[in-house]
This record gives sequence, C-alpha cells and structure tokens, in this order.
Amino acid sequence: MSQITYGTINDSVVESMVPPGKKWIIGFLMVLSALSMGVFAFSVQLRHGLEWSGINHPISWGVYITNFVFWIGIGHAGTLISAVLYLVRAPFRNSIYRASEAMTVFAVMTAGLFPIIHLGRAWFAYWLMPYPNQRELWVNFKSPLLWDVFAISTYMSVSIAFFILGLIPDLAAIRDESKGLKRFLYSIPALGFKGTNHQWIHYMRGYLLFAAIATPLVFSVHSIVSWDFAMSSLSGWHSTIFAPYFVAGAIFSGCAMVLTIMIPLRSAFPGFSAIISIKDLGGMAKMIIFTSLIVTYAYATEFFIAYYSGAKFERALFWFRPFGEMKWYFWLMVFCNCLVPVALWFKKLRNNLPTLFIISLLVNVGMWLERFNIVGTSLAHGFDPFAWGTYTFEWVEIWITIGSFGWFFMWFFIFVKIMPSIAVAEMKETLKPPMRKKNE
Repeated sequence: MSQITYGTINDSVVESMVPPGKKWIIGFLMVLSALSMGVFAFSVQLRHGLEWSGINHPISWGVYITNFVFWIGIGHAGTLISAVLYLVRAPFRNSIYRASEAMTVFAVMTAGLFPIIHLGRAWFAYWLMPYPNQRELWVNFKSPLLWDVFAISTYMSVSIAFFILGLIPDLAAIRDESKGLKRFLYSIPALGFKGTNHQWIHYMRGYLLFAAIATPLVFSVHSIVSWDFAMSSLSGWHSTIFAPYFVAGAIFSGCAMVLTIMIPLRSAFPGFSAIISIKDLGGMAKMIIFTSLIVTYAYATEFFIAYYSGAKFERALFWFRPFGEMKWYFWLMVFCNCLVPVALWFKKLRNNLPTLFIISLLVNVGMWLERFNIVGTSLAHGFDPFAWGTYTFEWVEIWITIGSFGWFFMWFFIFVKIMPSIAVAEMKETLKPPMRKKNE
C-alpha cells in the first residue's frame, strides 16, 4: 500500500473525477435500465390504477410504504457518520463520510417519491402538503402522517445544507487543480474559499454548529416515521418500543448501505484503496454488530411484550408472523438481521472485503423485509378474522422498487464524477504536516 500524502490525496480525488471511462458508462447504463423499468411500471400504474399493485383489503399499505420507510432509514447513516461521529471524533469517519452524506441526500430524494406513488393519483400530490385551500380541508395536525411532512422536509434541507457546507474546501481544492471552464464552474460553489486562517476559523465553527443541529435529527426523524405505526391501535403497531427500535434499525441498514457503496467505490478507483482503509470499513462493521444486537433485542422484546401483556390480539399476531402464511418473510428477516452479522465478530471475516460486501447486501435485504413484516403482517391479521388476508407481490411494484434503486444509484454515479467523493480537507487533517528539510 502506497503512503498517503497531501499530494496523493488530491491526485486520487481529481483522478476519480476525470471524464467517464468504459466501466463507468456500462455501470451507468445498467442503472438507467433499472430506472427505466420503474418509470415504465409507474406509467402503467398511472393508467390503470393501484389495482395493478399488490395493495388489497386489508393490506392497504404494501411495498410502497415499505420502500418509503426503508429509504428513510438508509438516509440516517449519512447524518450519523457526518454529524454524530464528527462530534465524538471517531477515527474511521474521515474517509467515508462524504459518500455517506451524498447517500443521505439521494436516499431521502428516493423516499420522497413513494408517498406520491402510493397515492395512485400522483397528479394530486400537492394535497399532501399542509396549506389552507379553497376546498376547506384543514389538515389534522394531530396526525403522524402530517408530522412526516415537517420532519422529512426539515431533515432533507438540513442534510443538503450540511452536505454542501462540507464540500466547500474540497471544491476549492478541485478549482485550484482545474483550468478553463471547469475552473470557473467549480469556483461558483466554492464561494471564494481560499483557505485563509480567518476562513477556516469561521468554517469550522459553522460546521460544528451544523453537526450539533443535525444530531437530534438522527433520532427524531425516524422516531416520527415510527409513529406512523405506533400511534395507531392496530396489533403489532401500537407499541412504545417503536421509536428506539426504528432508529437502531435505520442506523443498522444505513451502515450496511455505506459498505455496499464504499467497497465498490474503493475498488473502482485505485487511489482510493490507500485512503479508504480496511480499518475504516471495519469500524463500520463494528457499528453493524452493535446495532444488530439492538435490533435482535427489539425483536425478542416485541414477542415478550405480546406474551406478557396477555392481550389475545397481540399474541395472535406474533404467532402469525413466524408460523402463518407470511412466515418466510419473518424467518429470512431473522436470518439476515440477527444471524448473518454474527460473522462480523471475527476479525478475519470483518477484514475480508468480499465477505463484508455480501453481509452488507444481506443486511439490506433483511431490513427491507423487517419493514415489510411490520407493514404487511399487522394489516393482514387485524382484529376481525373475517377481514384477514395475505399479500401477493405484483410485477408493477417489483419493477418500481427496482427503479427506485436505479434512481438512487443514478445520482450517486453522477455525484462521483462531478464532486469529490472523498473529503480531501478532513483526510489531510489525519496526516502529519509535511516538514521542510533543514538544508532548504
């Protein structure tokens, strides 16, 4: 492994932003193909309605709301890594936080599509916004669905501002390395940053302030998303454990997605292998171990509460999840979220990149299934046995789900080529400053 210096960091990041090569173009076309599948399926749904999805009675929330909660959870790791780990000065943060911040923004952009898709009549999406209107339909400010609007829009705006603020010194470095039109274009978002002592003092103060503001959002936003379920009276949803349970699950899935992104990114650009170290990725793996234990404890607690409460509806639901018609979703969730991360306890496996990548993919699958278990099984097995049902996945919602991944990775592919995906300034802080020789 080559030694990292101030110069090699700049060179590696600038090299990653050169005009796209053959591999990038092939990958981008694959991503656009996935996105086109989703766009086509959505156009079919717009024409024929939600009957082409698997949504039915009694499961009126299906794959679309599952995707919404999943993508909101993915976005949490970026804010955790960039804000919380910055405040505690975690040493493995510097090389991975820029890509994770971008992941946050793109994940929230993806999540915001699904309430619109779930509406059916997407052209009336503005009805979701809380505003006075001529229809005299005043919004219910006691509804957690309305709290989502405020929480997620706030989270989105703060995440974008925090992301742009962190980019300023690196954009200035790219500007100084560029010429002609490229230099002019990067000088605009660099906001005249020259790296003077005065500018650095104000920049660090502002960044610390944003980190302090963003930290409560890590815990509040997904807590509010969990209240979409917990504020109801439905068995399996009406639980006080949902807020910490959802927050831990969001960090768990988000950290897995960070590894899913960073490992291929590290392999795609040779210069990044020295910057994104195995030790840094191992730090993320340890966070996955920790949050996996919390999620496993939450699963066990849910079953204990259902048993100890004596409520027959709760007991019936939590018997239905592992032994009913939808049991395979439950057991695959347990395998991916509780058993697979146990492999990360072993350092040899934790430092093996292919193994780490496969585990991160399985965790992402498991966390999607967790959200589907919460949404689907509770609605399928409500209070009235006459209304019990099951869920069948239809091709439209499957293709739209695939398209959401295409949408997410499309933005990430573009980001890698037009923005520095490694935090140049913060990586340089981890190095010893270059010293002049005595005879110079």
